Amino acid sequence: MKQTLLFTIFILLFFIHASAGRISGTVTDEKGNPLPFASILIKGSTRGTTANNEGKYFLDLDAGNYIIVAQYVGYERQEKKVSVTKNETELNFQLSPQQLTLNNVVIKSGGEDPAYEIIRNAIKKRESYNQPLDSFTCEAYIKTLIKTRKLPHKILGQKIEDKDWKEMRVDSAGRGIIYLSESLTKIAFKKPDKTKLEVLSGRESGTNGYGFNFPVFINFYENNVTVLTTQFAPRGFVSPIADGALNFYKYHFLGSFFEDGKMINKIQITPRRKYEPLFSGTINITEGDWRIHSLDLMLTKSSQLELLDTLQIKQIQVPVTNDVWRTKDQVVYFTFNLVGVDATGNFLNVYNKYDLNPAFSKKYFNNVVVKYDTTVNKKSKNYWDSIRPVPLEPEEIKDYTIKDSAYKYQRDSAFSKRNIDSLRKAQGHITVSKVLWGGFTRSNFNPKKWTTFTLQPLLKDLQYNTVEGVELNVDGTIRRSFPKLKERISFSPHLQYGLSNTHFNASATVELSKRNFNPSDDEANTGHSIFTFSGGKRTSQLNSDNPIKPIANSFNTLFLNRNYIKIDENWFGEIKYRKQMDNGLQYTASILYEDRLPLENTTDFSVINYSIQKFTPNYPIEKITQQFQRHQAFIAQGNLQYQPGQKYIQLPHDKIPLGSKYPTFQLQYTKGFQHIFGSDVNFDKWNFSVFDDLNFKLGGLFRYRAGIGGFINAKSVYIQDYQHFNGNRLVVFTGDYMNSFLTAPYYANSTTAPFYATLHAEHHFNGLLTNKIPLLKKLNWHLVAGANAFYVNSSNKYVEFYGGFENIFKVLRVDVVRSYLNNSNGQFSVRIGLGGLLGNTVRLNN
Repeated sequence: MKQTLLFTIFILLFFIHASAGRISGTVTDEKGNPLPFASILIKGSTRGTTANNEGKYFLDLDAGNYIIVAQYVGYERQEKKVSVTKNETELNFQLSPQQLTLNNVVIKSGGEDPAYEIIRNAIKKRESYNQPLDSFTCEAYIKTLIKTRKLPHKILGQKIEDKDWKEMRVDSAGRGIIYLSESLTKIAFKKPDKTKLEVLSGRESGTNGYGFNFPVFINFYENNVTVLTTQFAPRGFVSPIADGALNFYKYHFLGSFFEDGKMINKIQITPRRKYEPLFSGTINITEGDWRIHSLDLMLTKSSQLELLDTLQIKQIQVPVTNDVWRTKDQVVYFTFNLVGVDATGNFLNVYNKYDLNPAFSKKYFNNVVVKYDTTVNKKSKNYWDSIRPVPLEPEEIKDYTIKDSAYKYQRDSAFSKRNIDSLRKAQGHITVSKVLWGGFTRSNFNPKKWTTFTLQPLLKDLQYNTVEGVELNVDGTIRRSFPKLKERISFSPHLQYGLSNTHFNASATVELSKRNFNPSDDEANTGHSIFTFSGGKRTSQLNSDNPIKPIANSFNTLFLNRNYIKIDENWFGEIKYRKQMDNGLQYTASILYEDRLPLENTTDFSVINYSIQKFTPNYPIEKITQQFQRHQAFIAQGNLQYQPGQKYIQLPHDKIPLGSKYPTFQLQYTKGFQHIFGSDVNFDKWNFSVFDDLNFKLGGLFRYRAGIGGFINAKSVYIQDYQHFNGNRLVVFTGDYMNSFLTAPYYANSTTAPFYATLHAEHHFNGLLTNKIPLLKKLNWHLVAGANAFYVNSSNKYVEFYGGFENIFKVLRVDVVRSYLNNSNGQFSVRIGLGGLLGNTVRLNN
């Protein structure tokens, strides 16, 4: 019976396959020029495909008679009848530019362009078309291509090695495909806002990656349109049919054309002002029901586009029912020229297989919004040839063939003795310049026990302070990964020597991380759970939040005679455990023992001496009158952090958090135990805080952090365990804007009070207002403003207000600060820090 059933299935599959046929052809204009990414549709259905960049297409159909429709924005739609057999049928289309008619155009009194009335009607319908379906599913085929037109031999002073040039497979001028991927993703939606993406398959040329898998949803029925990602434009862009669009755009009626007896109006849109987040181009609106038929819109630098130079969107909508239209295909073209890399590319999305009445299981929509199939990157070439709706272009076929072949060879021979020897040799020799300035990493390339050693450059770790003089530091890390166990262990020694006080300190940290690591990725050193063991002898800032960066203190000490940093020396041992849960909860528990030794200044050397400025002792004279005594501290601390509604990307072997629409809550409790191992401290303190970033799109980004806390018990508290408010006295600000005070003193307001409150708030205008000031809008500088405050009691309080510009050269930020400390008259200060498109992503560790 089993054999008979299998035979029957085989016969059925054979005849189903045999009864299918393929139509293929090219879509061109009147002169024979290809129309890239033209839309091909079976009339009366939602099935179809999209031509490639050369206008070529194919479509697999069951035997029968069909009407095939070819469509391209700006051209007349063409229909052709075809009979599909088991033999391949060639069906070419030659489209003519749309012949627009101005007949029956009514010009209102006052000479208003008829486009405005059409747009008003479209605006009235916008909300009903935004989410016309209660639920649906569909599939999106996504192809991403990035090509260089010019590639420099150096980027930011860093030479591109010959081997890297060779791996990219670009020509001698730096032209070629540097990224090619395709993927198939199932999209599910349910009102009001439930969405889930299931990535069925994905591939990247020359790698084992998953490809670019997220459909680029560009919904012009939204008032504020997100294009690709908020990184390219945090404020979003105003839709041409947004509720307030008439205040932003000028419209011009170009004419109308007919399709299937329906009149479609072609309207040119132009921004009323430059340097606003606005589109330019054409949009086609259907007559009577006033929906979007298709569009061709452009963004440029004058549209407040970041990173990219230009971005063009072409989109075609088709009916999936009599009353519902959805996007059939969409192409996003882009160009950019950054640090000498001149490139162009496109994202092609083809939507198919719409199901308007899906049946979802009860828990289908959960905190996983993107789920990758376990075999997402393991599909064969035959699979891709069978599901791909858009034929590959010759250069894409070549790119896949060459790069995939090279990758397969490297993968198969990756751990052969010959290849490992070659990889080890390619690491080069350890030179004096690498030890002093560049640093280096060495790996053994053993897949079962991947081991790496990293040494930080010695000269970059040099510091100077009045306690140790020139401070020499040696930092290195040895990591070993165990992929089968999903674990990594690292050993990080730290050696320190002060030339002035001649103290030598040595400590080390051992970290055990539990996660699915890529053994060759030395940067992936965080995990879902981490055990940390550390101990030895070290120097530490009295404020454990380390508000003063050593490099900034070194400069101020040597050139401005300011020794703000205050440190102690301590023998210590610490055990810490951190766990990140899938529900948005993260907790940390630690036990710390310190034998704290006071230190005195041993040098007053500076490059520039100011007679009126003298170095202060190595303790906070504004808070305590003499150096603290040597003492021991045994401290336990627990920290809970929770963000409700946390969303995730589910990879085949891992999860990536995506954040949530809710704020993050954090609770910390610290207990100092007396008499354990001779401990002299006895205190209990707590802190509760809430923080979040709120993107108001056109209105900018608002960030805040509010906290309360205090000491429940303060029987024996030393300066190291006070509640400190992270101050700053340096012109160059290197701290966290959401956890620091720009001009507050470092220790003057430190407290052991039973209650205190803090507030940090700032608003990033992201081009709002400055886009109306001639010079600033061209420079693309953005306004930023905020306020910080803490309150302990009527005689211990502080507030500061600040405003300035960020995104200066994409990196810098300058603020003018007005501050009031303990009922003072206030003072003005200037602070320079990192802020803007790139500056906000930079973190200083030294």
